Amino acid sequence: MTILVTGATGTVGQHVTELLLKQGASVRALTRNAERARKKLPDGVQIAEGDLMKPGTLKDALQGVEAIFLITSSDEPNADLNTDPEMVELAKEAGVKRVVVLVGYEEGPVEAALRTSGMQWTLVKPAEFMANALVDWRDTIRSEGVVREFYGDALSARVHEGDIAEVAVLALLEDGHHGRSYPLTGPEALTRKEAVRTIAAAIGKEIPFVELREEEARQQWRQQGYDEESVEFFVQIAKNPPEAGYTVLSTVQEVLGRPARTFADWAAEHKREFL
Repeated sequence: MTILVTGATGTVGQHVTELLLKQGASVRALTRNAERARKKLPDGVQIAEGDLMKPGTLKDALQGVEAIFLITSSDEPNADLNTDPEMVELAKEAGVKRVVVLVGYEEGPVEAALRTSGMQWTLVKPAEFMANALVDWRDTIRSEGVVREFYGDALSARVHEGDIAEVAVLALLEDGHHGRSYPLTGPEALTRKEAVRTIAAAIGKEIPFVELREEEARQQWRQQGYDEESVEFFVQIAKNPPEAGYTVLSTVQEVLGRPARTFADWAAEHKREFL
């Protein structure tokens, strides 16, 4: 079974790729930069060049593919990815039977096209990635032993990227997930201050939490490479987090038959990256 993985070097996609290889699937990674992808991807992964925003470039990548792990946007700062919904029709014409979509903040035209495509589809809708802690806090923890953050009491039911990937892989390889929409969270809702304390416990060092004023937070995100639209989104999400972002759900347990991994689990796995 050949499965096309988009975003194979991303936060979730790398886990999806590794799990599929362990299951014996033939994995083909779609990339806009083959040289960069080869350096990051495991041995045994086929490389196919193409651009999700330019459906005409996808014909070769789709040949012989039975299922797709599809992203519609990227979690990298200033990434310009916005998947063209025409990709769905091309996948159907190529004989793809099953598509699992990693949904971003909300559903869009790609998800709408899938619902009427006649292919099997599953939507995976994670809350905030636990891995965002690396992007947000790793550098200052390593260099200064401190976290500077906005709205320290903002709650989030962060989910382990490995759990997201396991749900996606199950939906790719097994029957019974067609038409399902899986909102995924971790097993607890933590404030940002509590999450930092969890990392501190994992590395065995105190990490002071310095609460930023709004303009300070905006400037920090700009320095991290985010555009103004993203910065405004971060501010509003912090001030008025959607209930779905901090409401703990049992979906991971129901789909995988085991509890979702905690942020303490994640912090223990990644503690070397904070030292």
